[in-house]
Amino acid sequence: MLEMDFQTSVPNPASAAPPDSPAASPTPAVARAHKSLPGDSLPPAVVPGPGGKLQLKGLSLPELKELFRTWGEPEYRAVQVMEWMYQRAARSFGDMTNLPKGLRQRLEETCSIEAVSPETRQVASDGTTKYLFGLADGHAVETVLMPHDYGNSVCVTSQVGCRMGCVFCASTLGGVARNCSVGEMVDQVVFVQRELAAKGEHVSSVVLMGSGEPLENYEAVVAFIRLLGDPRGLGIGLRHITLSTCGIVPGIRRLAAEDLPITLAVSLHAPTDELRSRMVPVNRRFALAELLEAGRDYASQTRRRLTFEYILIKDLNDSLEDARTLAHLMKGQLAHVNLIPANPVPERGVERTPQAQVEAFARILEERGVPVTVRREMGTDIDAACGQLRRRRGRDR
Repeated sequence: MLEMDFQTSVPNPASAAPPDSPAASPTPAVARAHKSLPGDSLPPAVVPGPGGKLQLKGLSLPELKELFRTWGEPEYRAVQVMEWMYQRAARSFGDMTNLPKGLRQRLEETCSIEAVSPETRQVASDGTTKYLFGLADGHAVETVLMPHDYGNSVCVTSQVGCRMGCVFCASTLGGVARNCSVGEMVDQVVFVQRELAAKGEHVSSVVLMGSGEPLENYEAVVAFIRLLGDPRGLGIGLRHITLSTCGIVPGIRRLAAEDLPITLAVSLHAPTDELRSRMVPVNRRFALAELLEAGRDYASQTRRRLTFEYILIKDLNDSLEDARTLAHLMKGQLAHVNLIPANPVPERGVERTPQAQVEAFARILEERGVPVTVRREMGTDIDAACGQLRRRRGRDR
């Protein structure tokens, strides 16, 4: 494993803030104070750029056009700025050489286009790279680059922390501080795209499987997905985008009506309500019958096959009887099951299911006609599980 701090990167603005400034004291975790239940939407993130500047990263073309209209600038300036931010991954307004000098100066004085600041990264022997990004208010999020033979996939974080309480996840240990803004999500992808472009490569797919529950940050996540797919944005095909949810049923139903041909992945992880309520506490609010009904309706409405994710944890949910129960549960679903050997999380006592048991579990599903894959393990020699690097660096508070 190789771990590197970004010594030459732009410093996190919060790191230089006075001790009594808001940036120096990140907001206490919402999980400790927020009155809503897990599964309710959290308030949208309102995160200004450094120095209170307007954060342009995350704005759509109509929003940029409105800004430039109020400045008395022609609409095509919005198109130019959008292309510089998302397609050319510009790091400063000075790079935008087709803009008039006066406009570049005004943008520099009043706006910002960098929403995340790299702090450190770990590089695994298989090329998997985990980044820790600082945010303008002193918090931090993780992003993962996963190189495949079919292209490069980026795993994006949608919340600062998580309050879902899943027993196998490190990101939920410190609760959730807030939602990520659209700009913070987009900039995770833009940063990785910039690094890949230097090698003649590009981001080919995005998965919303980092820390947090995307459907608790619904409006920002949908806006982020639309920016990813916009030809003037990142230009990533919507069919190459996956959103993973713990099973927030109202969000699943709402997403079905968005006309977004993305892949929906549901974190199932257990074949019974009793076990799933222990492993994924939101099941106490949205039980299996309600979740599976929403899944069937989603597939019917979107004509897109779902993925049911099933993390295999030694002696918890990996018995052959669990496999048989899961196969029965999948009847009538337009879906496939993705088995995930667990990343060890010492704080949770999570141990990996032996490979022979993984294969036997998969075989039972196959014999009963359930489409099944076993996820390829990546980044096993770094802090690969969600939240591990952020927690190890003391950034989960």
